[in-house]
Amino acid sequence: MVQALPPMVPTACPLPSPVKFMMTPTLTHDGFSSATDEALMGAITDRNENALEALYQRHGETLRSIIESVIHEQAEAEDVLQETLLQIWKQAQNYAPRVGKPLGWLTTITRRRAIDRLRRRQAYIRVKDRYQEQINELPGGASTTVDGDEEMERADLRCYLREQMSALPEFQRQALELSFFRGMSHREIAASTKNPLGTVKTRLELGLQKLHAWLKPVQHKI
Repeated sequence: MVQALPPMVPTACPLPSPVKFMMTPTLTHDGFSSATDEALMGAITDRNENALEALYQRHGETLRSIIESVIHEQAEAEDVLQETLLQIWKQAQNYAPRVGKPLGWLTTITRRRAIDRLRRRQAYIRVKDRYQEQINELPGGASTTVDGDEEMERADLRCYLREQMSALPEFQRQALELSFFRGMSHREIAASTKNPLGTVKTRLELGLQKLHAWLKPVQHKI
């Protein structure tokens, strides 16, 4: 799970760590606003959080626009922006001035993050739809359209499904039960469990991925 950053505020970039590092000798806090992007990247590599804040103040809106062009949901777009800032902080040393300007490097990371989130969402929807189909095809009572052997087989599958659900970590199982069996939206689950929306989505994704893998051996029976 990606490490969460502090909540975004309009006047300051959320920093990835509560630890305050020493200022670099070449740049003072007042000098960051006029420093070049290259100088800011160097300071970030030296673990200077003020440099990351200055970079965000300068290019944050550009990065947000890139994300929102891919992710058309504001709360999720903010999650991606937080993840992008954390990646910039962790991988600043990978930037090489010889290959281009810092803004090009930043936009590449941002676009990849947004596309990765979109693909994860699409994969989640596919798995969710498949899982819902499997639930719908395993009725709780006897069916008049199937013979005794088939009904027994379906009962076994229902037991198997319950076993796999019970094997999930508690938080993932809780999120799935609230989503599928109580029909709650992601935001409703977040409010009910007092967890961030991004955390709820991650738990649902991970839980569904595990269930999908566990159900593969018996998919031919469904």
